[in-house]
Order: sequence, then structure tokens, then C-alpha cells
Amino acid sequence: MVEVPPIYEQQGLGGRIGFGRRPALLVIDFINAFNDPARFGGGNIQDAIDATEGLLAVARHYALPIAYTSHCYAGDGSDEGVFNRKMPRMGKVLVRGSEAVQVVDQLAPRPGEYVLEKRYPSGFFGTDLAGWLAARGVDTAIVTGCTTSGCVRATVVDAMGYGLRPVVPLECVGDRAEAPHQANLFDMAQKYADVLPLADVLAELEALFPQQRRTDDNSL
Repeated sequence: MVEVPPIYEQQGLGGRIGFGRRPALLVIDFINAFNDPARFGGGNIQDAIDATEGLLAVARHYALPIAYTSHCYAGDGSDEGVFNRKMPRMGKVLVRGSEAVQVVDQLAPRPGEYVLEKRYPSGFFGTDLAGWLAARGVDTAIVTGCTTSGCVRATVVDAMGYGLRPVVPLECVGDRAEAPHQANLFDMAQKYADVLPLADVLAELEALFPQQRRTDDNSL
């Protein structure tokens, strides 16, 4: 993490939001194409997937609502927008229904876990994610995924805008380059989310659900 400049402390940035009573796990764009350096991956994305695998097991143990996003397009250009002018290859590679846009096998969704499609960075923009979470009484969004500087950050900012408490487990988000990864972790921690070590997130969940205390820590 980036060292906090004095001006941030002087202005009172970096406060904690804290967990609410009903968290959900969001898995943002951990799809095959974003885990492939030949397409849109690279950097520490595989490491983040590895860490998220353990968190996902815990979320399932506690029966948390779990939602995934898959960034995809029709393939014929009919639903592309301004975002595609910045990244024109996306519409050609991230084709709806293709292998490229499937969630990686390591984190494969199970029945009852929601997979939604999106075309812009935020998991909330143009989707029914906010309503889906509200219907389940969710007040805390644990955001994992890639990239830290793009779709993760956009989802975190919108989560706050919808009145949710965003939590970002440090080890569970990744980017294709280290500099934007670190810069955006810093910025989210100062203004938009609680950015915590995964161990702290797991401890918070255990405190929320003491009656379901895990005895299988070795699985992590």
C-alpha cells in the first residue's frame, strides 16, 4: 500500500466504514479472458483468484449472497458503446456465450449464485445488481475481482452510492500492472471502501456468524 501523505490525515480521509449485519460477496470479472495475459489479463490476477477461492468457500459456508459479473458483448457490435472506443478489442474478444467470458473454473458458480452480464466497468451500471442485493437485505458488499483500477474500483464507488458498505480484501483483487493496482487500493482505502487484509475480512465474518464458526481453517 502507498504511504499516506500528511495532507490526507489533515483532511480526515481514510476513516473506517465497518461491516454491517448482512454482507454479500461480489466476484467482479474473474473470467477466462481477464486471467489470460494474451487477452486482457496478466499481473497479479491469478494470485487474486487463488485468494478469492478461499474467501468464496467461507462465503458459501455462511450462506452469503454471492454474485458474479461477466463483461461481454453480442459479438456483432450492436451493443458496443463509448467504452469500446477506448478498448476496441473487447467487443471482438468478450463475446457473449464464449469461453472468454465464462467465470474461471477455479471459482465456478454454483446453483443459486447469480451471474450477471455487464458492458461497462461497474457491476451496477445497466444491471439489476442493486435491486438483487436490496431484495436480500444486503448492507455490505465484499468486492473481489479485476481489474483493481477499472471494474473493481467502479463497482466499489457505485456500491457506496447505493448505500452499501464496500469492503475490499487486499489479496482478492488484481490488475495487469502493479502501479495502478497499488494506486487504486490506496485511493479506495482513503475515500470509498475499507481495504483490509483477507485475514481481517474472515475474522469479521466469523464475528458476524459465531453460531456457524468454522472448524475447517486448513481448507483456506
